[in-house]
Amino acid sequence: MALPTTIGQSNNARTPQTWEQKLSRRLPLFGHRNWIVVADAAYPAQSNPGIETIVTGAHHLQVVRTILDCIETRTHVRCNVYVDRELEFVAGHDAPGILEFREKLADLFSSKTIQRLPHEQIIGKLDQCAHLFRVLILKTDLTLPYTSVFFELDCGYWSAEAEERLRKAMQ
Repeated sequence: MALPTTIGQSNNARTPQTWEQKLSRRLPLFGHRNWIVVADAAYPAQSNPGIETIVTGAHHLQVVRTILDCIETRTHVRCNVYVDRELEFVAGHDAPGILEFREKLADLFSSKTIQRLPHEQIIGKLDQCAHLFRVLILKTDLTLPYTSVFFELDCGYWSAEAEERLRKAMQ
């Protein structure tokens, strides 16, 4: 027999949300200039209050695929994808499994452009954005270096080219 809930509280309030549910609830709130990061197991907890970190306990590439799928179903956002430039240079003998990871990541992004920047440069962009905009970090169980995937959200219904034309018209 189920226990009755108190007034104003449902059974759902007692059930912890999964990372997928949290992502699903936050994505409608997010827009251009928000970030979603899929981070490896050693990614540090950041102190900036604009950054929320969720430990998923999930496989890294599964989380990446889920985010891609979620973003593709939304009309209000699209994403610019960044990975650490260092990832290309991590040797297989230093990080067993890195070659397979790079292949699978390339397959996931076969139809998207990935921007490769030094890790510290991406972290700097993330930190700067987090002063005004929210960042969601989904930490995975992956133990390979420089494997974080950074999704910078952008407006899904307004292109950079349209913005440039608008700015020129305003001059």
